[in-house]
Amino acid sequence: MSKIISTKANLQVLYEDNHIIVVNKRPGDIVQGDKTGDKPLSDVVKEYIAEKYNKPGAVYLGVVHRLDRPTSGIVLFARTSKALPRLNKLFADKEAKKTYWAIVKNQPPKDKDTLVHWLKRNPKQNKSYAHKNEVSDSKKAILDYKLLKKLERYFLLEIALHTGRHHQIRSQLSTIGSFIKGDLKYGAQRSNKDGSIHLHARELKLIHPVKKEPIHIIAPPPIDPIWKACI
Repeated sequence: MSKIISTKANLQVLYEDNHIIVVNKRPGDIVQGDKTGDKPLSDVVKEYIAEKYNKPGAVYLGVVHRLDRPTSGIVLFARTSKALPRLNKLFADKEAKKTYWAIVKNQPPKDKDTLVHWLKRNPKQNKSYAHKNEVSDSKKAILDYKLLKKLERYFLLEIALHTGRHHQIRSQLSTIGSFIKGDLKYGAQRSNKDGSIHLHARELKLIHPVKKEPIHIIAPPPIDPIWKACI
């Protein structure tokens, strides 16, 4: 199980070796550069590596997967060109097991369930709509959830994805009436002050792409009273 091994003002490192590095993304950070021109997390990690290991010139860093900008939690990067394709295959073959936490306003109909929908993405809205049956240009989306804790006004869910679709957790939970706290796009009535949503990539289990050893990483959620009540 991982421990926080380095924390700077804008970066929390959960695991690192010669081949991979895992960080705990803050809400609001983007993993890769986009049209906003905001500094991406990938650049922050490159700067960290360059400074820590006194690396001159360009630092290699491969992006393996992404998280939505308003979410927090585990993001894994490849530090070598040898590790990147192996990590890509692990994720493509669903051998990397990711677990999420979500704080929702309304209690789901069941304490534990598997949700199956067909998601259709609207690029102009940057939103995915969930349908019970297949529609044109839709993709099948499957997740498992279970209720972990009842808070005073909210509910903590643990989610395991079987598929990795655009805004999958946000869209599917919204469809059953359990929208995520702060997620205006998918039904929340109020935004969070910092623009975040209460969705956190909590846990990652995988076999190291080079060492072939099991890795188990847990990311602490952001510091706020509601997340604190979940720990």
